[in-house]
Amino acid sequence: MRPHPYLRAYMSGIVVPTLFLLAIMVVFGYHQYYFEVPNQFVIPLPGRPLERAIIFPMAVVPNVWGVWNMLLLALRSRVQLTVGVHGALLPLFLMPAGVALARALDVFTIQWRFALPMIPIGMVVYYLAWKYVVGFLNDEMGIA
Repeated sequence: MRPHPYLRAYMSGIVVPTLFLLAIMVVFGYHQYYFEVPNQFVIPLPGRPLERAIIFPMAVVPNVWGVWNMLLLALRSRVQLTVGVHGALLPLFLMPAGVALARALDVFTIQWRFALPMIPIGMVVYYLAWKYVVGFLNDEMGIA
């Protein structure tokens, strides 16, 4: 049996965002169907933007994390980055893509002057998630 290191890297990469998005959807479903209150009364936004804004990330973000972890495995011999630093670079791609996608789909508008200060915060959160959770999963999968 072949070990399939890239498949194991992909699987350990998708765990964190999948669980996080699952928790978001549980809270959203609880508020949506238990309270039977539309979003615009809970969060002052136009009607139902959360559904439009969360469905695409549910499909894309876990896959991007998995491919990013596969890239870490592929580049490990050439580039000496820790798993945390490698993960901290991911928001540099995800945040501009998210802003562009929100504009393209007309979900809501985010102005760059508000989005740019969030990049360092996202990098810190991603650093911690990749260093402790994805790094642990990579160790457990035997690819660290």
